[in-house]
Parts: sequence; C-alpha cells; structure tokens
Amino acid sequence: MEEWIADERKLSTDLTEREQEVLRLVARGGRDREIAEQLCIADSTARKHVQNILRKLGARNRVEAASHLHLERRRAAS
Repeated sequence: MEEWIADERKLSTDLTEREQEVLRLVARGGRDREIAEQLCIADSTARKHVQNILRKLGARNRVEAASHLHLERRRAAS
C-alpha cells in the first residue's frame, strides 16, 4: 500500500482523462453500471476502465484507488 501512496504523481501522469473521470465516479461510490450510465458507455467498458485504473495505480481494489485520488487532491490543495 505504501508504494502507491508514495508516488502521488501517478494519477496525473498515468491515467487518461477518461480514467480520471471514472476514478472520480468510483470515489463517489459508483458501481460499473452506474458509471456506464452516467458516461453513456457500455458496462464492460466501464469495468475495463476500472481495471486499468487499478493496474496503473497499483491499487488492489476500488477503495485504495479512491484513497489515491483523495491523497492527490490534498496534495494539490497544499
């Protein structure tokens, strides 16, 4: 867990704009189907975006990915 927290720049450098958008929805508790509906994409596409986000951030689950977003926002605010 410390490895992905340590590299706070990953979010802005590794994720596409769409993945960042999906991550924001994940952080709000959105499930794949809800994300798909909101972004007008297929459920499978939303699921693939989430998988890519987890891989790129080195997160094991949605909670870790959302935590990463929270840390990035705190860093940006300071």
